[in-house]
Amino acid sequence: MTDTADVTRPETGQLDVRNPATGEVIATVAATRPEEVDAAVAAAVRAQRGWAALAPGERARLLRRFAAEVDGRIEELAALEVREAGHTVGNARWEAGNVRDLLEYAAGGVERLSGRQIPVAGGLDLTFHEPIGVVGVIVPWNFPMPIAAWGAAPALAAGNAVLLKPAETTPLTALRLAELALAAGLPEGLFQVLPGTGPVTGARLVEHPDVRKIVFTGSGAVGRRIMGQCARQVKRLTLELGGKSPNIVFADADLARAADPLAFVDNAGQDCCARTRILVQREVYDRFAELLARAVESVVVGDPADPATTMGPLISAAQLRRVQGYVTDDLPVVARGGAPQGPGFWYPPTVLAPADPAAPVAVEEVFGPVAVLLPFTDEADALRLADATPYGLSGSVWTRDLSRAVRMARGVAAGNLSVNSHSSVRYWTPFGGFKQSGLGRELGPDALAAFTETKNVFIATEE
Repeated sequence: MTDTADVTRPETGQLDVRNPATGEVIATVAATRPEEVDAAVAAAVRAQRGWAALAPGERARLLRRFAAEVDGRIEELAALEVREAGHTVGNARWEAGNVRDLLEYAAGGVERLSGRQIPVAGGLDLTFHEPIGVVGVIVPWNFPMPIAAWGAAPALAAGNAVLLKPAETTPLTALRLAELALAAGLPEGLFQVLPGTGPVTGARLVEHPDVRKIVFTGSGAVGRRIMGQCARQVKRLTLELGGKSPNIVFADADLARAADPLAFVDNAGQDCCARTRILVQREVYDRFAELLARAVESVVVGDPADPATTMGPLISAAQLRRVQGYVTDDLPVVARGGAPQGPGFWYPPTVLAPADPAAPVAVEEVFGPVAVLLPFTDEADALRLADATPYGLSGSVWTRDLSRAVRMARGVAAGNLSVNSHSSVRYWTPFGGFKQSGLGRELGPDALAAFTETKNVFIATEE
């Protein structure tokens, strides 16, 4: 979602990495050229063959060593994330720890990636999970470390090589992870990071015939383009393309808990699972609006390196312009917090009450700390509003009525629902969306299988 012009210098083939809190350039990284992508793919093909041939226990041991290297660098990785992505330091520490945990979890699956013996007449029938080969993982800027690990950890565990293309604005943590992989003893060429732009580096990665699967997290427009490119080669593909998640609050709910602004201001709202459509039953609408306004005004927006900060800056000037474009003067404001003035890409937490529930700010993914407050009458009305977007990634339902909670959770067209909480993502449970939120599932107990091909072998036993 960041304009390429904001970060690239075409004349030198360099990427400028900026601190979102100050706007200052903190690093310059060489962009990977198409011929360098080709060389990386060739190295990955060679490395993958040896990696897949390793005994499962040895592959698991090396992944655990990788996890240990990450664990020893939590503070270093978190500091990089604060500087390049503007994440609060608490969030950045969690994200680095999530990479470690994902590697550990994936390592535990290596020796459990078993096939089946299927009863057949006249012989023995077996299935095997074979590695796909080389996997391209294209990562967004909003959660650079965790989303990199979502694709890379299970792909490596299943016996594949990984080529990781980080977002133009946030390549630093990815490059450091590649160094830690080598320090852990992973073979050269097995896990490579290819910084660069989407139209050049990303496009070559997608179109290369020896890259057998693409995992992409990002915008719907780019995802549809990648889907078309993969279709021409019948290339395997996983997509996570965003959301416009509802927070459905019934009159019997714990209103104070449901009004937690972190549901939409965490990571400055740059979260595909952000609950930016707050749907509230009419009889408690006014009371909920009061609670939400007080909570939003208490959000501490400032230096992301300060542990007292609740919310940091947006990623870039381009993203700031995008968010500002959605908040037009005709939209009533329910609540607005504060934000620093001066350098950096700051926007205050804001809650709007559009008269039209089909207004762009109410149905499109803003990707900033902006939510809308909409009333509903009953369950049917809540479901109608909840599903009135092209997305279906996540959402929350707040009620003390267990039967209603189950009906609503089954009724909302989304891949990840939580009841009486705002939680969406756990690495040990599947994650993915309905409708235009994407294809396939990541994480969870089946994550490794998503990076394999099922091979069936029949062995005749009768003469």
